[in-house]
Amino acid sequence: MLTEFGKILRKLRIECGELIKDMAEKLGCTASYLSAVEIGKRPIPIGWADKIASCYSLNKEEAMKLEKAAMLDVKSIKIDVSDCQEDKREAALLFARRFKDLDEESVSSIRKLLDGDKRGGMSYDDIQIRETEQGDDT
Repeated sequence: MLTEFGKILRKLRIECGELIKDMAEKLGCTASYLSAVEIGKRPIPIGWADKIASCYSLNKEEAMKLEKAAMLDVKSIKIDVSDCQEDKREAALLFARRFKDLDEESVSSIRKLLDGDKRGGMSYDDIQIRETEQGDDT
């Protein structure tokens, strides 16, 4: 079954008249690896959303939608804290330990605190709002 990220890639390939091997070549991987990423059997490599956006000249909104799909398809997250100060390392570990127990209000507060990166003037929530307004279910 295709992931959201995989659906976007497949649609992009169809629109560009490409085969999976063509896109794989642009990304520097095999067609079988790209297929495994699309169906969620392999993690989405870091930087792929940006690379795809660049290779296919996606506009800001399309690039954000692709990045959001990549973000939402992540099943686990690894944070390298080896070069962090002790207080940052402790904060990351505390967050990881208590993550599943956070209530909606706490999650909302944390998101507001961390959502300072509004690439191109659009946050992930802005993309969701636009999709809802346009009735876009892709």
